[in-house]
This record gives sequence, structure tokens and C-alpha cells, in this order.
Amino acid sequence: MQAEKQKLPDEDELVLCTVTKIQMNSVFVHLDEYGCGGMIHISEISPGRIRNIREHVKEGTKIVCKVLRVNKERGHIDLSLRRVTQSERRQKSEELKLGQKAKKIIELIAAQLKKDKNQLEEMLAAAAAKKYRSLHLFFKAIAAKEVSATNLQLPQDVAAAVDELVAVRMKPAEAVVKRRFILQSYEPGGVEDIKHALMKAKQLHSATSILYEGAGRYKATITGPEYKGVEKLMQQVTDIISKEIIRKNGRVEVLKE
Repeated sequence: MQAEKQKLPDEDELVLCTVTKIQMNSVFVHLDEYGCGGMIHISEISPGRIRNIREHVKEGTKIVCKVLRVNKERGHIDLSLRRVTQSERRQKSEELKLGQKAKKIIELIAAQLKKDKNQLEEMLAAAAAKKYRSLHLFFKAIAAKEVSATNLQLPQDVAAAVDELVAVRMKPAEAVVKRRFILQSYEPGGVEDIKHALMKAKQLHSATSILYEGAGRYKATITGPEYKGVEKLMQQVTDIISKEIIRKNGRVEVLKE
């Protein structure tokens, strides 16, 4: 759901691509959201030396790339695969899912109000464009109760249907981050030292859960509305546990889920 997008993407934008052709020193792709082609040089496929590009990408697969350069006169787009972080891939994946949900919501509203789907989409996109760069971000804000469609210059029946269906179909998803710890202490009060470290970590955030799994193993879980924030909190929890256990001459091993 990207009705507001221009003919070509902007530099540094994340784009969903389909690999169309692989050559010795480059990969050609189709930018799915823009309907045009782009190229990834071998140096932008992966860090380090690459012996065989086909070990990293395959024709027909979907990949998330970052736009490096756009030559609007020639229509050439240079892309990078290696500069896209795991967090950015997750962000783009979430954006695409929201776009699909937004499209479905528009289809349902159009059927409910007996309106033309394309005209309805254009109407909503124009209303959202005043403040949001995409329609699905506007819907996401409605779902988070940051804004209401009734605040915009929309027909009353359309605004009411948008608020109602978005609230049902786009409930904010919670991000979940987990870590497992192996904690050992050889001091006389080692058990209490471990309990103290875990209690101090739990006090950092009310959404932190720490469970004992046996044999010195513990699992920490944090939930929240946004992945980056939850990941940052988990890193703080990890740092506190590690610092407290090591300070008491203990051993810490951290295992990611």
C-alpha cells in the first residue's frame, strides 16, 4: 500500500527486490514497489571477499536492499544488500505486512459502503498524506489511538468505518526478545548473589520476566510495543546480570534465542 510513492525511490530507502539475473560481478533485481530495475555490485553483496555470488543470492528470491544512488536521467539505481541490518530487514518486513493489512481494510470498507475500491484508496491516501508518508502508517497511528479518521476531512461514514475496522484489524503487535543465561558462582553465598543479580535486573522494567530452567540456566523475556526499545532493555538487563555476577567472582554465559 504505497500509493504516495514516486516513480523512483530515494537514496537510503529500504526497498523490497526480486533477484532477476546474476552475473559474475553484479546482481540485477526488480524493485517490487516501484516496477523498475536496479543493480547490486559484488562489493555490496556481503562483507569480505566473495568467491561465488550465487552462494549469497539466488534468482527469484526476495531480498531487502538499501538504495545507494539514483540516476533519474538514466533511470539507474544502485543498491546494497550488505548495508541492510537485521533490524532494518525486520522493519521492512513489518512495513510490508502493514501495507497488506491496509489494502485488505480498504477492500472491506469499499464492500461495506458500496464504494469503488480505487477511489476510496485515493481519498484516504490524500487525507493521510498531509501528515503521514504512507497510508499504512496512518492506519497504524489510528490503531495506536494517536489519531482518529474523524479528525480528517472525510465523509462521516468513511471515517467511522476506518476507525472501526482499523481498531479490529491492526492491533499493535508486541515485540518479544528473549535471552538465556547460564549463571554459576563458587562463592559461599553464590546462590544469594545470583538471586540478587536477577532481582536487580527485573526491577529495571516491569515487563521483564526471568524464569529458572534448572542446572544454572535462566530465561529472560521482555515484551514491548517496539523491537528496538525492547532489544535495548534486554541489553541493559544482560549488562546488569553480567556485571553483578562477575563482580561476585561468578561465571556468566549469554545465549541468544
